[in-house]
Amino acid sequence: MSEYLVTGKPGDVVLLLGNEAIARGAIEASVHFASAYPGTPSSEILESLASASKHFSFHAEWSTNEMVAVEAAAAAAWAGLRAITSMKQNGLNVILDFLMNLNFTGSGRGGLIIVVADDPCAHSSTNEQDGRPLGKYIEIPTLEPCTHQEAKDIVPYAFELSESFNLPVLIRETTRLGHSRGDVKLGEIRGIERRAVFDREHAFYNLPRPHIKHEALHRKLNEIRKEFEVSKWNLYEGSEAPSMLIITSGMGWTYAKEAVKILGVEKAGILKIGTIFPLPTELIKKYLMFANEVLFVEEIDPYLEESVRSIAVDMNSGRIPKFFGKLTGHIPAWGEMDPDKVIYAISKIRNLHYSPVPDEYEEETTKLGTVAPPRSITLCPGCPHTASYWSILQAIRRNKNRGFVTGDIGCYTIGVFYHELVKSVHCMGAGVGLASGFGQLHRFGLEEPVIAVMGDSTFYHACIPALINIIYNNSNATVCILDNDATAMTGFQPHPGTGINAVGNEAPKVRIEDIVRGIGYKDVKIMDPFNVKEAIKAVHERIITPGNHVIIFRRRCTLIARREMERAGEKIPAYIVDQDKCVGEKCGICSRQYSCTACVWDPTSNKAKIDAVLCNGCGVCATICPYRAIRRVEG
Repeated sequence: MSEYLVTGKPGDVVLLLGNEAIARGAIEASVHFASAYPGTPSSEILESLASASKHFSFHAEWSTNEMVAVEAAAAAAWAGLRAITSMKQNGLNVILDFLMNLNFTGSGRGGLIIVVADDPCAHSSTNEQDGRPLGKYIEIPTLEPCTHQEAKDIVPYAFELSESFNLPVLIRETTRLGHSRGDVKLGEIRGIERRAVFDREHAFYNLPRPHIKHEALHRKLNEIRKEFEVSKWNLYEGSEAPSMLIITSGMGWTYAKEAVKILGVEKAGILKIGTIFPLPTELIKKYLMFANEVLFVEEIDPYLEESVRSIAVDMNSGRIPKFFGKLTGHIPAWGEMDPDKVIYAISKIRNLHYSPVPDEYEEETTKLGTVAPPRSITLCPGCPHTASYWSILQAIRRNKNRGFVTGDIGCYTIGVFYHELVKSVHCMGAGVGLASGFGQLHRFGLEEPVIAVMGDSTFYHACIPALINIIYNNSNATVCILDNDATAMTGFQPHPGTGINAVGNEAPKVRIEDIVRGIGYKDVKIMDPFNVKEAIKAVHERIITPGNHVIIFRRRCTLIARREMERAGEKIPAYIVDQDKCVGEKCGICSRQYSCTACVWDPTSNKAKIDAVLCNGCGVCATICPYRAIRRVEG
C-alpha cells in the first residue's frame, strides 16, 4: 500500500496505482465497510483499504467468496453505512443472483459500490469478460473512469449517486488502469460518522409483486439518465463539427487521443463516455449529428458500438453516419486495446499509410524472436503443487495411465501445462463439481477414475457444495486439496484456514479436514507432498478403490517459507548434481520429467545441474533421482 493513502494531504499530487486511487477515493468518501475476495486485477483495492483501516475507523475483510462479500457490504449499506466491495470480472458472475434482486429492493440508506476489474487479454484470467453489459443487464448505474485521477474522484460521486437513488453503483475498471501508476491529486478525507441502524420500515424483499418494483427501478434509471446527460464524467474534445467522431470509454480514451495526435486527423472529435449505463443518449445524438464517420474504441465487447447504433436509429435527422469498430473488423474483437490498433483503424478508414516502426526494425526483431528460447508457463521452483502433481501423475501411470484430473482456478491451474495432466479448468469449484458427475458414469461404461484438484482458498470459496454432492449421491471420486496456506496466485492474501484476517490480526482457523469430515468423508488423508513415495502410494490406492476419498496435500507455499527463513536468518538448503553419477540423456527425470525450473540442463556436460539462483531448497529432485546424483550441500 502507498503510504500516501493515509498520510497524503488535500492538494498533494502523488503517484498511485489505479487500484490504490480507488481505495483513496473510498477513504476520502468516508467508507465504513470494505469487503472482497482476492482476484487479479482487483486485489490491491481491498489490500490497500485493509492496511488503511488500521488508521481509520472502518471495517475491512477478505470474505470467503464474492457472494458473501457483496452480501456483507449490502448489510452495511442497509444499516446506513457506506460500503464498497471489489472483485475481478469472474466475481461479477458469482454475485449476479443477489444483484438481480438488490436492484429492486435497493441498497438502503447507505451507499453501496461494486468495483469490477475486467482483464482484457486475460493476463491473469481464464476469459475476457466485459462487465459493462452486465451493468446494463442488472439495470444498475455503471461508471468507468479513464484516468487515475478519475479512479479516485469517481468513488465519492458513486457513493452520492447510490444514496440518492437507493441503488448499488457498479464501477468498471480494466487491468491497465488498475495496475499502472499515475498522478493523483488528493482530496479531503471527509470523516462522515454514522451509526449503524437496521431500517425496519424498509422492505428488503420483492414479494408479492416484483414487477411493481421493476417499474420503480425504471423510473429511477430515467432520472439517472437525465443526470448523466450533463455529467462531468462524459467529455468531448475536438472540432465543434467533427467529420470523424471517436466514441470511447476507459483506457480507450487515452489511446484515441494519442492516435489522433500522431496522425494529425482533421475535423476529428473524441467523445469519452464515463457514464456507461444508462447512456446519455441526447449527448451522444448531439455529436452524431455532425459526424460522417464514427469509430468506437473500447475494451472488450462492442458495448458502446451496439448501443450507439441503436440510438442512431431514433435520430430525427434521418441521417445516420458510417460506423466502424469491432463489428466491422476495424478494431479487434478480442484482446487489449493500444494506440497502434486505433491508428490502424483510423488509417484504414481514411486511407492513410502509417507504420509505427520502420520495416527494417520489424525484420530485425522477427529474427531475434527466433533466437530467444521458448519459455513455458511453470510453477515456481520448489512449489509444493509440483510435487503433488508429480505424485498424481505417477499414480495414474502406475494405474496403466487410467485416470484423469479435473482442475480449478489458482496457481495449480498451471497443471494444464504439467504433462497436460489437468484436463479441465473453468470456474472456481468446477473441478470437484465435474468430478461429482464423472463419478456417476461407471454404469454407462466410464471405467477411468476421476481426480479433482483444488486449492485451499478455492476450497472455502466454491467447493463445499460439490463435496457434499459427492457424499450425498455416493459418487466415485478422489479429491486432492492442495493446501499451501495462502491465496498465493493473487498475492498471498489470507483465507479462513490461515488464522490471520485481512488487517493482519489473529483469527480462528477453519480447518479443511474438520469440514470434510463434518460433511461425511470417512477417508481423509493428510500428506506432505514432498514425501513423494508415500504421496504416490496414497493417490494410487484411492483411485483404484471405489468410493469417495479426500487427500489434503499440505505444505506451505515455498515463497512464503523462504521469506520466513530469510527473516529468521536461516540458510536456504542448497543442492548440487554430482556430475559423476548423473547419466544425462539416459534419465532426465529431474529436468524433463519432474520439470522443476531450478533443475536445468548443462549443454557443456550434457547433464543436469541445479540453478543455485532459482533453487528454493525443497529437495524433491534429490528424492526422486534414481541414480542418487543430487545431494544437499552445506554452507
